Amino acid sequence: MTNAYDSPGDLPSVLPVFPLRGAILLPRASLTLNVFEPRYLALVDHALSNERLIGVVQPAGDTGSAESPHGKSFGIRSVGCAGRITAFNESDDGPLVISLTGLSRFRVGDEVSYEAPFRIFSVDFHPYSDDFISDLGEEDVDRVRLLATLRRYLEDNGLNADWERINQAANEQLVNTLSILSPYGPEEKQALLEAGSLKERAEALVALAEMELAARDDSSGTSLQ
Repeated sequence: MTNAYDSPGDLPSVLPVFPLRGAILLPRASLTLNVFEPRYLALVDHALSNERLIGVVQPAGDTGSAESPHGKSFGIRSVGCAGRITAFNESDDGPLVISLTGLSRFRVGDEVSYEAPFRIFSVDFHPYSDDFISDLGEEDVDRVRLLATLRRYLEDNGLNADWERINQAANEQLVNTLSILSPYGPEEKQALLEAGSLKERAEALVALAEMELAARDDSSGTSLQ
């Protein structure tokens, strides 16, 4: 049975969180995670025993090269996104692979004292009540510019894409999936997560790609005298 989450009040006020640098989740988009550390295997077990909900949040500040720092003393970003485990695959000798489907962003509150190897925080979904409205703002997205920029970016990087699927994707799915998959750093990914609207997120994607392309053009240019 699939739970219905139609408003902030349908989601819990406390969530286990998966702090992961460079990873974001967005409403109605998917994120696949390889889980192998004991603390996060315990987190997944906890989630599967309850409503299958996990909060995806980036660590705050400089965590060095660690994707997910150890311990409970490091800070986390003030905004994350809740996801529901919609698929998982476990093997005897490999990592647990889970698929999360985004539900809504949330504002992070206080950490809850709990005897667990993972971290649990109070969360507030009310500032992001619009996240529960599917396809909101799709008509405001400049799809032509977004796709043109994406095509140039992929060609410049020698990458291929399934253009049939891309052309069939609705604007919300396209923008949010590209934001999740984008190769940018933690600050840029957080800005994409916190964008105030689908239009703003699409514009940010275009701006980031255009800046990278322009910088590459400048560095590869030569001047003959």
